[in-house]
Amino acid sequence: MPILVVGADHPIGRAIVEKLVNPEREVRAFVSDTSIGAELRGLGAKVAVGDLSDESHVAAAATNCFSIAFVAPAIDDSRELALLAVPEVPVAWARAARDAGITRVIWVGDRIPAFEVPEVVEVDAKALAPREIASEVARLDDLQKL
Repeated sequence: MPILVVGADHPIGRAIVEKLVNPEREVRAFVSDTSIGAELRGLGAKVAVGDLSDESHVAAAATNCFSIAFVAPAIDDSRELALLAVPEVPVAWARAARDAGITRVIWVGDRIPAFEVPEVVEVDAKALAPREIASEVARLDDLQKL
């Protein structure tokens, strides 16, 4: 089942994409950096370039996906760091996931917003190395049910 990795242009997001890509799984990488998007496309991921603060971009990229892995550490510049502090932005991400019909949200980071989807799980990005995080995201995405 398809998965969207939001923040795939961050080292953790890239590790997740690298772990997930295989011929039997559709992996979509949501990035804001087109050059990294081209690299991820070369690995076999489908790439969506957009603005993480725009819920319509996230919802469009997530259409027909089973799950989304949100990589919160990807929010690392001063403008985007401020986005996490604005309550409306995480709510917009939650709406995007709901509107796209997502079943499972895998939140990599802390300060998880309230998602209105059937399954939500958090992976602590501070406790694990990127490859360990990627393995945990892959394990969670492979589960029949959380």
